[in-house]
This record gives sequence, C-alpha cells and structure tokens, in this order.
Amino acid sequence: MRSKVVIFGANGFIGHHLIRRLLSCKEYEVHGIDLSLDRLNEFADQEGFRASVMDIEAGIGPVLEAIESADIVIPLVAIANPLSYVRQPLRVFELDFEANLPIVRGCAQFGKFLLFPSTSEVYGMSQDKDFNPDDSNLVMGPIHKQRWIYATCKQLMDRVIYALGYEQELNYAIFRPFNWFGSGLDSIDTPREGGSRVVTNFLGSLLRGEDLVLVNGGTQRRSFTYIDDGIDALVRIIENRGGLANRQIFNIGNPNNDYTIRELAEMMIDIATPALSSRWKSSPPTLQIESEDNFYGIGYQDINHRRPNIDKTTRLLGWHPKIDMRDGLRRVVSHYASEMASGH
Repeated sequence: MRSKVVIFGANGFIGHHLIRRLLSCKEYEVHGIDLSLDRLNEFADQEGFRASVMDIEAGIGPVLEAIESADIVIPLVAIANPLSYVRQPLRVFELDFEANLPIVRGCAQFGKFLLFPSTSEVYGMSQDKDFNPDDSNLVMGPIHKQRWIYATCKQLMDRVIYALGYEQELNYAIFRPFNWFGSGLDSIDTPREGGSRVVTNFLGSLLRGEDLVLVNGGTQRRSFTYIDDGIDALVRIIENRGGLANRQIFNIGNPNNDYTIRELAEMMIDIATPALSSRWKSSPPTLQIESEDNFYGIGYQDINHRRPNIDKTTRLLGWHPKIDMRDGLRRVVSHYASEMASGH
C-alpha cells in the first residue's frame, strides 16, 4: 500500500522538486496543496497525484481534513527571504508561525508523521565552527534587528514540536536546510534589492548584464547544497527505515561546498561567461560592495558563517551530499540559459 503524503506549500522550490522525486518512486500518493499550482501542472496526469488550491489561513477545517487523510504531512508554507524579515516582520510571524501551528497541532491530534522544515538560520550567531543540531547554542541578535524574526519563528516551532513529541507523542522529524539552491529557487526577474536569495540574485544580475552586489564585501561564508542532494535526504526521512528518523533533527547541507559570498560571485561569473556573454553589452559584470543597511535596511544583521555538522544525518540516514559547487552552478546556469533561449 502506498504511503499518503500531504505537502502544504507544494508549489514552492522544495515542494515541486520533492513531488517529482516522490512520484518517480511509485510508492507514494501525493496531495499537493498551495494557493497557486502552476509548477504542479507537469504532474497533473501522473498516477498517485492530486492538487488542491487552499489558503491555510482561511480556515482550519480543510487543513485538518487534508491532515487526517495523510500518513505524512510536510508543511512548506513560509516567507523565506531577508527583505521580508526586515520590512514585514509581523507578516513573517503570521505565516511562518501562526499559520503553521494548527498544522503541527493537527498532526499531533491525528497521529500523523510530521516532517517540518526548520532553517539553518536558527543557529544564528553561534560560535561553533560547525553547527550541531543537538548541541549547538541558538544565538539570536538584538530585538531591533528584525531580521531575526524568521529564525525565531522557526526556533519556536522547533521547540513546540519537540514539546508535542514529549507530551502528546507526536512523531516528527525536523530538517534544517543549509543554503539549498537549484532551478526554481526564486524568480530571476526579482529586483536585486534583497528580494531573492543569493544564487538567484547573482544569476538574475548576470542574465541582465548587471554588476553583482556584495553585501559588506561578501566575506560571509555559507555552505551551499544542490537541491537534488537535499531532496535525496528528505526522501530518506520519509522512508524512515527502521524508524531512525523518529523525533530527530537533521542538518541537510554540504560542508564541502563552503565558500565566501565573494568566492561564489567570482565562481558564477566564471561559469556564466561562456553561456551568457553574448547577452552582455560590454565586458563581464563586475563586483560592487554595498552595506547591509543600504541593501536590506537597518533591521538587518548578517551572519559570518553557517556550516553544518552532518554526522547524524549520515549515520542515521546513510546520506552523503554528492554534487559539488561548480557542478551545481553549471546546472543552474544551463537551466536558465536554456529557458531564455526557448523564450520562457
């Protein structure tokens, strides 16, 4: 019998990639739920898939009905871009925490397995060299730096889920993605001012022939993870062989893809030049430096490093990231260059 998976926020970056993989396994029935379903059209005729338009903030009844019908529930609805953290902190709280809390409680009520997306940002400004999901302190900045509302919402939900597991026997796994990237992450047409995440921000600039902006000089380090590797880990959690994922928190990232933002920008210019140089009016785009206050707003505060300890993910799931940074970036550049060549 196939396991029934309900994915809220199915039309987003992780959601549509995960659905494609689950349907290819032929072992799951997938119900994709979102406000828009345009990315899910490719799955419309596939056996074991159905899609529904639903606003999780409009009423709890349909949400609980979807949860009750499932074996596994994956709530991916969230605002996850830095510009919103600074400019719309209350909206981030309303959607990322308040709207997701009934889903979490519904999983406890009906005894469903909850696979919840946390974030690498919950580690904040931890001084650990590598962030450990069980032992690292979660260090947030001051209240007037409103960028922390996203990380705080996710951290609080992690703690609520843990408590529900302890008090009400909720079965769950929490995953913390470390800078996942790939096709469909953000719109490459999003204006540069903080509206998209760094890989698509840079790629959009390259496609338009614009200079790449390095916030605070681009000295911050990040560990980047190609989406296919991330989805591999999620599928292993969903399979949950031997129950090893039960009530665990997993870092899902690639510590070997640890680069400064400046190094990322230089790498992307190098990789994109053969594919995109014909679009540029003159020489390749250059690197420009801008302060975080100008780029994001005065409520922003950057993080110097973000590198995962994945020992537990490897030990319990048998998972190893495989795709190195240059290979992943080549795939992304090739995808968008092909789309533009075909007029999409």
